[in-house]
Amino acid sequence: MLQAVPPYFVAGVPPAEGAAWVPSPEFIAGERRRLETLTARAVGGRNAPAVECRVEIGDPFERIMQAARDVDSVVMATAGRSGLAHLLIGSVAEKVVRHAPVPVLTIRPTAVRRRSSATRPRRRKAASGARRRKAARAARRLRVGQG
Repeated sequence: MLQAVPPYFVAGVPPAEGAAWVPSPEFIAGERRRLETLTARAVGGRNAPAVECRVEIGDPFERIMQAARDVDSVVMATAGRSGLAHLLIGSVAEKVVRHAPVPVLTIRPTAVRRRSSATRPRRRKAASGARRRKAARAARRLRVGQG
């Protein structure tokens, strides 16, 4: 399990001058513990496979591509951006899918997933007084015709 944390560069200072915020060792250790907890919850159990958790600092795409050289496949979540945000920011998942030397499975997080209109449950509108009276008249007519 890999979590890549990008360094943050100070605005107005060229990256070549080294003006970047690099997370502290305490931050990295805390993120690793959080990642291990999430992993144990997701794949825990007696027959769970051994999972190595790593937190690395650097460009996420580059770190994932380096890790992909040593694995059989890559599974990653997508951020779910679309439209202009996707065009301007790009997608690490998309780059990995295009350039990875191994198969890549992408998963949309459930918080981002939206139902299409075909799978969305239809809302029942509350019946107004006029609709209820009309339905009651139709029911009486049916009963009268049957009796």
